[in-house]
Amino acid sequence: MREEIIVSGRMNPHIDPHLEIWHWHIPLYLFLGGLAAGILFFAGLYFILGKENKYTGAVRRAPIVVPFLLVIGLLALFLDLRHKLFFWQLYTTIKIQSPMSWGAWTLMGITPLSIVWAALHIREFFPNWDWKFSILKDIEKFFVQYKIVLAWAMVILGVILGIYTGILFSAFNARPLWNTSILGPLFLTSGLSAGAAVIILFAQSKKERLLFAKLDLMLIGIELFLIVHMFMGFQASTQVQIDAASLFLGGSYTAPFWIFVVGIGMIVPAILEILELFHKKIPVIIPVVLVLFGSLMLRFIIAYAGQLSRWLY
Repeated sequence: MREEIIVSGRMNPHIDPHLEIWHWHIPLYLFLGGLAAGILFFAGLYFILGKENKYTGAVRRAPIVVPFLLVIGLLALFLDLRHKLFFWQLYTTIKIQSPMSWGAWTLMGITPLSIVWAALHIREFFPNWDWKFSILKDIEKFFVQYKIVLAWAMVILGVILGIYTGILFSAFNARPLWNTSILGPLFLTSGLSAGAAVIILFAQSKKERLLFAKLDLMLIGIELFLIVHMFMGFQASTQVQIDAASLFLGGSYTAPFWIFVVGIGMIVPAILEILELFHKKIPVIIPVVLVLFGSLMLRFIIAYAGQLSRWLY
């Protein structure tokens, strides 16, 4: 889909007729990657803290969905590639300065890791599960012995993956809206919030559910702080970044961002989680769905709005 470039509600006279607007693949991939990173981070963290049996929803049950999230996200990314048959070239080199290289290698590590972790806890859902081949039983015993190593790897790679989903945007210097260091921490925090929300669904006790509701409240507060800080930084910067921020401060993305992302995706679920902390009966699914919706919309709106901002020559 081709779009005209708008800055501050005005037509940019320097329109690039060859600009390709990203479709749904990239925002979906970033959302699923951030969500997977958040779930794996908490699973690894609470295993390291020795609370596997206390918070089984976080450590054993929620990670079962992560391999599926990553596979769907990678499929979305693959569909967006222009030269699909050459994706393997990302794995022929390591470029420390390249966000794409970081992302490719992180996904190469975290995807099989998530499959192993899910397989180790398959009996949470199928109590009578038994590996039919002896070699699989030996492999299971091996990974159980080094489970702490897997947990540390999940925490580290989860943080890298969560930050990468934002850095992938900020590396595009030609788009003023994306050219901010806030996107990395913002997308990481959003992914952790989404992960905490999913863990609430899998929580096996009220204590675990309330813990992750508190964590989600804290993460939502950090998200709001980062969003305000991002716009304050834009407003104190160059004219093109002021113009980029104006897309959300009176421009065409004002209503979608503040209603869908901040209002429905942050404020409303935060209020519902606060009510639950005060022992009000709130259906668990409602705040969880709202947080996930807000996290998804954040990626879509930042992706599309960023392509409407550019430097004037």
